[in-house]
Amino acid sequence: MQRPSIKSIDVQKTIPDKLFYKIGEVSRIADVEPYVLRYWETEFPFVRPRKNKSGQRVYVKKDLELILQIKKLLHQERYTIEGVRKKFETGNANIKQNINETAKKFQPNNILEHVKKRLREILSQIQ
Repeated sequence: MQRPSIKSIDVQKTIPDKLFYKIGEVSRIADVEPYVLRYWETEFPFVRPRKNKSGQRVYVKKDLELILQIKKLLHQERYTIEGVRKKFETGNANIKQNINETAKKFQPNNILEHVKKRLREILSQIQ
């Protein structure tokens, strides 16, 4: 049985709504091995997940979206590593802006607001 291509999958439906993702989760969602993700970290400076206290990589949704874009460019559109790097460099200003927005989004107050929102959603579902 053939696996569906990323074009046939609605990306938003495949990404669970979470604050943080571990490398195994990202690997399953993106359908690439964890060593590929670690390699991409060395090749693409804009893919730099944070590490938690125990040293595990912690990805945010924006990281995951970038990884899915990289995979699409490499596997479907047949870009080379250098080609992907150049493509992202042209949009580097947008990436930096997105990174800054993501960093602001995950400030302690924003995380608390996100948790409150999710708890309200859960509460409304069980009532």
